[in-house]
Amino acid sequence: MSETTDPIDFRPRHAGQAAALDSAHREQGRYTSFDRYELAAILDLYGRKVAAGAWRDYAIDLLRDTAVFSVYRRASEYALYRIEKDPRLARKQGAYSVIAAGGLIMKRGHDLKRVLNVLEDRLDLVR
Repeated sequence: MSETTDPIDFRPRHAGQAAALDSAHREQGRYTSFDRYELAAILDLYGRKVAAGAWRDYAIDLLRDTAVFSVYRRASEYALYRIEKDPRLARKQGAYSVIAAGGLIMKRGHDLKRVLNVLEDRLDLVR
């Protein structure tokens, strides 16, 4: 390694340039993402589960073909559930699916709120 190093030159990106790059990525279909309403439904369920103490961490992966919201019991473990959005399946089985840790597809459908109902706690009749 040499003793002299060149300083790193950080150049701020202009707001218009960032928006142009973002729209160019969307036009080319480089990634899939959750929209505001989908994310609100997912985070609403996540908030209730965190308050109950069942879930503690999450991760969002925006990939080329799918968007994935992973739920963790602890930050260092594997994902308990994955909520996936795959627009390629929108006209077939439904774009949304909930997948368990072992890879079992628990529910798949066209309506995200109905798909998320599989993760809701059900009340049992007490006799």
